[in-house]
Amino acid sequence: MRRDAVGETITYVVNRNINFTNVCFVGCSFCGFGRGPQAADAYSLSFEEVIRRAREAWDCGASEVCIQGGLPRDLDGYFYRDLLRAIKRSLPAMHVHAFSPMEIDYGVLKTGLPLRDYLKMMKDEGLGSIPGTAAEILDDLIRRQLSPNKLPVARWVEIITAAHELSIPTTSTMMYGHVEEPADWVRHLLLLRSIQKRTGGFTEFVPLGFIHQNTRLYKHGGARPGALRDEHLRVHALSRVLLHGAIRNVQVSWVKLGIETSLACLQAGANDFGGTLMEENISKAAGATYGEYVSPEEFRANIRSISRVPAERSTTYKVRRTFGRREDDPPSVSPPLRLARTETHAVYTEGAY
Repeated sequence: MRRDAVGETITYVVNRNINFTNVCFVGCSFCGFGRGPQAADAYSLSFEEVIRRAREAWDCGASEVCIQGGLPRDLDGYFYRDLLRAIKRSLPAMHVHAFSPMEIDYGVLKTGLPLRDYLKMMKDEGLGSIPGTAAEILDDLIRRQLSPNKLPVARWVEIITAAHELSIPTTSTMMYGHVEEPADWVRHLLLLRSIQKRTGGFTEFVPLGFIHQNTRLYKHGGARPGALRDEHLRVHALSRVLLHGAIRNVQVSWVKLGIETSLACLQAGANDFGGTLMEENISKAAGATYGEYVSPEEFRANIRSISRVPAERSTTYKVRRTFGRREDDPPSVSPPLRLARTETHAVYTEGAY
């Protein structure tokens, strides 16, 4: 099925992930990232710092920045618009993949604008696409267990659908390995399939394994300790089967799975290795230990190790370059990353809500 849909190519994107604040009032039990505003390790990046990181990524060959963050109570209603505007003015050709449905909903609440007007405003300011995160499991009973303050399923679907209708593409995701059952995976995937059949706006599906170590959900006995390897393989294979003919691209999350398991999942239905990231805070805060950066050279070497064809893509899956032999590869450009000191925590502690 994977071969019929996308052939033997495995794609990746050169991007940078920027989590601009960890201050958040939502209190998701599965998250180890969020902090209260007075926490010793709370941080908020200035626009200047976000732009510096985005420019650094551009200079290293990135075509995308992925921008997400916590939800501070005192966030200005037009903060997301102004941040987007600042990035696009500095780097007009950079694709900005930003603001989950939860953040979009918060922006709508803070500005008082109707949803479609808010999305139109963001698109006009240069929003290229939206991460389909904040999905977790699209079942309201499970969502109330995981995060009572998260937006309900109907609102997630409404925001995603409105974005698609305005020609703003989105990704789609599912977090698994916590309190859900396999039947929940099926219902979640079929809902995504039905949305895609109506709108055609999903660029990819990304299964996200639950990282448990530093989360209240696990520490307080509310969840199992994430998925085992066989479960990761089953989820990626099931995704390919149930989304066949609807969502072409199934991505592995190497930051959650590690390279070895990611390669196995790429042989079990997936076809995209994700992004270089360059920095990542949310999975790391929950306890992930697989690093924050995979270079394009490493992606290509790993893809070739399973006899597949590497290709660099854009956010929306336009192939930028397909690579043949290793000796034909371009020279490497290692990112000289200079992270803000407030973000380089050796250990993230639980709580601060």
